[in-house]
Amino acid sequence: MKITVAHSPDADDIFMYYAIAFGWVDTKDYEFENIALDIETLNQEAIKGSFEVSAISFGVYPFIRNDYALLRCAISFGDGYGPKLIKKKKKRLKENFKVALSGKFTTNAMLFRMKYPKARIVYKNFLEIEKAVLDGEVDAGVLIHESILNFDDSLEVEANLWDIWVELSKKELPLPLGGMAIRRSIPLNRAIEIENILTTGVEVANKRAEELIKLLEEKNLVRIKDKMLQKYLQMYASTQSISLNEIQIEALNTLYQIGYKNGVYKMPLKVEDYLIPKEYEELRKK
Repeated sequence: MKITVAHSPDADDIFMYYAIAFGWVDTKDYEFENIALDIETLNQEAIKGSFEVSAISFGVYPFIRNDYALLRCAISFGDGYGPKLIKKKKKRLKENFKVALSGKFTTNAMLFRMKYPKARIVYKNFLEIEKAVLDGEVDAGVLIHESILNFDDSLEVEANLWDIWVELSKKELPLPLGGMAIRRSIPLNRAIEIENILTTGVEVANKRAEELIKLLEEKNLVRIKDKMLQKYLQMYASTQSISLNEIQIEALNTLYQIGYKNGVYKMPLKVEDYLIPKEYEELRKK
């Protein structure tokens, strides 16, 4: 069975998938193909139902819940950190400042719009945001992915999305950023197997991290290297990314409750109701 796994070209997604791509994981009778696309493109394609399995922003999931189940694996949360709102040093932002965000359906954009309702938003590929601020095309921009670790010295952080998250949630839960979803049309027993394989992929990646990182660097599959790459992977692709835990589930439920209260979603979601029912696997063995 051929399965297309769509993920971003960012170091965390590459790291979490490539143990499978390098043949380090038993994929049973599945033939996995992967495609790397910008995160907002992935969100838009998920709305269209384009891929069997796709990385997504957690912020988009309520809009695709009828067509996709949420996977427990290959997840990225911020814990005391996350995307950054940056501007030129000493620049004062007005209420209606012009800002570049990485996409309408990204989690950071959802939180940003709640905090800054009067901001004038333009959406750009995240790789173009820093330049847009430097060129004066926009007053500020929200940096995501690897760009939060290394930006021009003439820029400074106006606000951390982590702080905005804590303010909105009134809790210090990990900040939900990105995860994976699987098309509901895939038979349940197959979906369980695919989730298990992808979970094993993240587990193996962490167990063989040194070897995997070396290969990713040698093959130029990642944009950053050395200590910066290691730091980034510890932030967004560590053992905490293998499978959703109770605190992360609480954080997701909180995100969707906040979105509902602010009119982003028509209903609050209880994440547990949208995960693959793994108990089915045990029932089939009886």
